[in-house]
Amino acid sequence: MTFIEIRGVQFVNKGAELMLHAVLQQLQQCWPQAQVVLQTGANSPYQARAVLGAYQKAGLRLFGIEMNAYSDYLPKKLRQWLIRQFGIVTEADIDVVLDASGFAYGDQWPEAHGLHLADELKRFARRGKAYVFLPQAFGPFSREKERRALTEALPLARLVLARDPQSLQHVRALCPQGKVQQAPDFTNLVQGALLACTLPANTLTMIPNYQMLSPRNADRRWRDSYLPVLTHLMFRALEQGMQVLVLNHEGKKDQELCEALVAASQGRATLRQEADPLVVKALIGQSKAVICSRFHGCVSALSQGVPCLGTSWSHKYQALFADYKQQQFLLEPDFTDLQLTELLDELLVQNPETVLQASAGLKQQSEQMWNLVTHSLSEQRGLGAVNG
Repeated sequence: MTFIEIRGVQFVNKGAELMLHAVLQQLQQCWPQAQVVLQTGANSPYQARAVLGAYQKAGLRLFGIEMNAYSDYLPKKLRQWLIRQFGIVTEADIDVVLDASGFAYGDQWPEAHGLHLADELKRFARRGKAYVFLPQAFGPFSREKERRALTEALPLARLVLARDPQSLQHVRALCPQGKVQQAPDFTNLVQGALLACTLPANTLTMIPNYQMLSPRNADRRWRDSYLPVLTHLMFRALEQGMQVLVLNHEGKKDQELCEALVAASQGRATLRQEADPLVVKALIGQSKAVICSRFHGCVSALSQGVPCLGTSWSHKYQALFADYKQQQFLLEPDFTDLQLTELLDELLVQNPETVLQASAGLKQQSEQMWNLVTHSLSEQRGLGAVNG
């Protein structure tokens, strides 16, 4: 059997789960015989993985010490028995890693992330296995130990795809240019689910993000202004007779913000939580407009031609709105109430053609990206020829 691990995905954050579905759709087209492996975790429970028929990655890390390096020394018969009896796959038996982390490597994350990654890249290279970074945000990398480790290890990856120009610059400082390319977020190719009931035509969907208030957001001004900005925009929409839907895109971490908005509306806004990311994308696609602080919520809106006001806690948002030629609709924490009102009014009368034209070009780039990935893996042992 050929095992492909999809790294960095989960089932609570709907953006991460949407990336999982995007990868699964491509694997079904290209290598339907390959077996999918997922890591375990609080946000990746057995029941959710079992629905997909995914094998379980054996997590061999003890008290922060990496033990996966020793999986090669386990007898092959024992490893095969673990696969047959329990669906547990050790690192030694994984043929390809497709890293869909989204944003997990750089100064805003613990240094251990980068150091563990560097060690793993070296192990995969020794085994002749492939590691591909699907389009994601990277960096910056200012910590000397992490920079040295990644400078040695990143060139060992089969392919590194950065999602925006700034990430591309950060990675190219550590890795040969031929290994690194830029490609857009690839969830733009995923179709939303068919809904039994449609949203009212005048629905404004609001998607908050706890990261806006977290220490990872370097712009401290948002800590005082974030909820007031969202509340003002919500009341402006209600005054115009719109239906306001507050959509939880993350789970418990965003729940408090969602409930705060609904409480502020005194019951005039509706809170909705959906387990299926394809339903979430469909709800966004049916909205008249979206006010969103979740990256993949913004992608789901813009890729479907839905006008979107966004907020940012990292450079990936500025790049995304630039890709769709919507830079003017990325909010700043010091906007006055009048500025916010005028911007929302402008958004609601926007011709979606500009966004749809940009979306068509970005979808074409995503298709080209998958062609690049399949080509880079064409000679990987076990995968064989690409279907289609």
